[in-house]
Amino acid sequence: MNIVNPPPAALAEVADGRWYSCLIAEFEALRSIARQACWRHATMDPASRGSCAPELAALFAAFGDGSYIEAPFHVAYGRNIAIGDSVYMNTGCVILDSAPVRIGRRTMLGPAVHIYCADHAHGMEERWRDLERALPVTLGEEVWIGGGAIILPGVTVGDGAVVGAGAVVTRDVAPGARVVGSPARPI
Repeated sequence: MNIVNPPPAALAEVADGRWYSCLIAEFEALRSIARQACWRHATMDPASRGSCAPELAALFAAFGDGSYIEAPFHVAYGRNIAIGDSVYMNTGCVILDSAPVRIGRRTMLGPAVHIYCADHAHGMEERWRDLERALPVTLGEEVWIGGGAIILPGVTVGDGAVVGAGAVVTRDVAPGARVVGSPARPI
């Protein structure tokens, strides 16, 4: 089921790294739709587990053929996520997609992998104003992300790379590289 949906205007406008408030009503309405779609996915008949609930697939910017998402699964919006063909996400994955998230074909995510696009203000006063910015995340083709790894805003993981379990990826990972640790470093 190759589905392609354009992102709403509000999400497209903040995906360029500008600071914005994530608490506006339009964003909350989109997050509510995403929560409902994730709930539908989590409550699918067990015989269908692993595929993708139609309500969830319909949220994504793209959802490739043969891709599987195990429940539970959580997204912030879903509309910024493009999933290639034959992608596998194990149970407990979280994608906070304030900016575009691209997951290349034949990429696998272990259990409890988290991908974050939002970077909150570091100063106290700015945080009190609920400011954040969104930076894209890209996982290339045939990437393996080990269980419990965290991918931070603005990161690109190159084709064929491996991210070890529990790694915190703070910077780009070269194609074919293997990284582990917090922060993630090549081995």
